[in-house]
Amino acid sequence: MRSVLFFLVFICSISGALAQSEVLARNFFDQGEFEKALKTYEELLEENPQNTSYFFGVVQSHQQLENFKKSEELLRQKLNNSANNPTLLIELGHNYELQQNTERAKQFYGEALNAVDARPNYAYSIARTFQKYSLLKYAAETYEKAMQLNNELNFNMQLARIYGEQGKTELMFENYLELIEANPDFFPIANREFGKYISADASSEANTIFRRLLLTKLQKNPRLLYNEMLSWLFTQEEEFLKAFSQEKAIYRRSDKSLQSILNLAVMAREASDFEAATEIVEYVIEEAPSENVVLQGNQFLLKIQLKNENEKNYAEVEKRYAELLEQFGTGLNTLALQIDFANFLAFKQDKQEEAIGLLKRLSEQANRDFDKAMIKLALADILVLQEKFNEALIYYSQVQNLVKNDQISQNARFKVAKTSYFKGDFKWAKQQLDILKSSTSQLIANDAMELSLLIEDNSIEDTTQTALKKYARADLLAFQEKNLEAIQLFEEILNLHKGEKIEDEALLKQAQLFEETGQPEKAEDNYLALIENFNADILADNAHYYLAELYANELENPEKAKEYYEQIIFNFADSIYFVEARKKYRALRGDYEETP
Repeated sequence: MRSVLFFLVFICSISGALAQSEVLARNFFDQGEFEKALKTYEELLEENPQNTSYFFGVVQSHQQLENFKKSEELLRQKLNNSANNPTLLIELGHNYELQQNTERAKQFYGEALNAVDARPNYAYSIARTFQKYSLLKYAAETYEKAMQLNNELNFNMQLARIYGEQGKTELMFENYLELIEANPDFFPIANREFGKYISADASSEANTIFRRLLLTKLQKNPRLLYNEMLSWLFTQEEEFLKAFSQEKAIYRRSDKSLQSILNLAVMAREASDFEAATEIVEYVIEEAPSENVVLQGNQFLLKIQLKNENEKNYAEVEKRYAELLEQFGTGLNTLALQIDFANFLAFKQDKQEEAIGLLKRLSEQANRDFDKAMIKLALADILVLQEKFNEALIYYSQVQNLVKNDQISQNARFKVAKTSYFKGDFKWAKQQLDILKSSTSQLIANDAMELSLLIEDNSIEDTTQTALKKYARADLLAFQEKNLEAIQLFEEILNLHKGEKIEDEALLKQAQLFEETGQPEKAEDNYLALIENFNADILADNAHYYLAELYANELENPEKAKEYYEQIIFNFADSIYFVEARKKYRALRGDYEETP
């Protein structure tokens, strides 16, 4: 027994030593210390002559030291001792490539490619070796030849990726489509690849090619698969009504539920296409097979209505909430609707106590942690509205404990940070925000990053944080929907703290409030001031995009809109608004190719 244990320990120690040496050799190579790398790889190869990783470590080290004859000698020796390994021919070709002997390299590459004739099954390893050296033309030819020789082989996935790298967009899409046609379950996987090429810009080359291919295929063969892909494409382009027409075709010809159509409405609303969202939801309500779907649809329509209604019509909205609750009841089945109603009462009608009473009654019915968390989150928001910050923080903390692994928990933590910021506890707020920077929700992570930077930037020079305290107060007033008061306080910040770090943030926030209160000309002035005085700062692309949108949608000046979209395209290529700006610029220029 002891001898066995000794043997096992001995073997493990050898394996460990080899692994350490391999890491060391790789580090030497990566750091450009090729003599040391060569020596270490040679020692490793002597210990384990069959290890191909060590062998190529030796070969590549020689190549880096320009010992090309020695590397060729090693490769030929390996080739002679191998049963039939055509990948070594590529390695020999590459060795000549490194010596600028292109013709000799091509001879070896051709020999490797010809090896597929006798053994098509070797295609994958041969093509992968070609790809290792970015020899994409040879790799594609390898796969194509193998598939011609053996119908059972399928390298469409590999070919599609190569065609994409080569810029052969149409061939790439055709190959992916062949894969999906053979196996529709492959569509979600292919979508990830499509996402590298498809953008929100409907007039882009990739979008145009993909749309044309799908429409052609749909005309020849009306498979639902093509409707699904067209719906996906139109959604990426934010052409929601076009996506809707595809989803209707799918719904009518299949046993699928209305959920995908309802999801489309949500995406349209999030993109502020309220007209499309309304049309889609009205269809869902009309076709709804259950009361629950009808409820969801009507709740959705109320949210859109509220988004577009002015204060004068709030009484009508409140009446509609009451009608729906009378129709569907006030049990837990209408929890989401009741929370929406409570938020409406608190934030739009200034009826906070009524809203709190509604939520507390609802809380008495709740049994599930998720339901309790949703109610407490809504209660905490209203307490922030009332500036009862400490009570709100207790509720937000309770939410985090109730649903620890849910995104709601992250949202609650962000609200803890935001509430602490509102009350002037910037140090604690920043600690929470810095944790949230790595949030799984990109939206929360971005919001956390922005608020953290705001606090940091305005705490270094101004240790009293006077301007930041005023800004936080103005931000709270905006949260309370006291927009005119918030605008006035931002004006004070701009007058008293001109030249300080806070100025660009105040200009942007005030501009957005000007837009919300129907003062587009004043918003324009702020955006122009931002562009003129802070064009090298982090908010410059925001100012350009918001100004372009203002000219396009409010001030009815498409030429000006086009000018500022164009500036984003040429001056802010890394901006999150780049794709959308390009799309809208091309549309204003008349480049958009209408889809039949």
